[in-house]
Amino acid sequence: MRKECEAGSAVACNGFGVKLLKGEYVLRDPGRAAGLLQRACDGRVGEGCATLGLMYQQGRGVKRDSTRAAELFRQGCERGGMEGCTGLGLLHRRGAGVPHDVVRAAALFQQACDGGENLGCSYLGDLYATGQGVTQDFPRAAALLKQGCDAKAAFGCLGLGRLHLAGTGVARNDSLGAELLKQACDGREVTGCFHLARSYEAGVGVTQNFTRAAELYREACEDRHGEACFNLAALYQRGAGVRQNSERATALTKQACERGYAGACPPGKGS
Repeated sequence: MRKECEAGSAVACNGFGVKLLKGEYVLRDPGRAAGLLQRACDGRVGEGCATLGLMYQQGRGVKRDSTRAAELFRQGCERGGMEGCTGLGLLHRRGAGVPHDVVRAAALFQQACDGGENLGCSYLGDLYATGQGVTQDFPRAAALLKQGCDAKAAFGCLGLGRLHLAGTGVARNDSLGAELLKQACDGREVTGCFHLARSYEAGVGVTQNFTRAAELYREACEDRHGEACFNLAALYQRGAGVRQNSERATALTKQACERGYAGACPPGKGS
């Protein structure tokens, strides 16, 4: 693959760049990967543009740059890299590097989903669940989220789990909801870990277990989920699942505010 790339194959440069990015059979080298993915993108390989866009969005191997990420996602999407459509949709939904436009986001997620990119289906399902950019439609949301979850998209499992717990668009099923949240958490969807912790704390869909709740809140807190830090602080204050420790509770509450959870901030200091 390396020789083919050096000989001018953009497709081979994309494949080799992905291997360097993931460390598959070679030493991980994000900086070198970025150069190869740029060559792939210049050669009109949409997947290369989309992957490089994600690197710019995350600041992985390159300097973080939302505007550059948006341009690369756009190129990727136009060249058949459906991950680029999803990435650009997310930026439009957040208003990062591009104008905030949920209608445009929905159209991009639909394009990605139609092209077989199941994470795009998951994000489109979330828009249908919240009624952002599309007319709210819970059954349609559930179908799209299930499609994503069945394809191992953790965000889809998170959304579908929450619908089952609420009985919205699908039959209420607490145990299935909790299992779907576990799949989301196992797939490194931090909000899935947070909601699974809430299920363990309340005993909804699982046997109540404060120790397990604390472990999951801690995991989510370490991944910068502010409300998880706040809920973990409450467990330390009560001594539920952890040894009672008011100083630790205070420190976690401060951390929750710093990580964006306004409910943990003193009046007038919410972020």
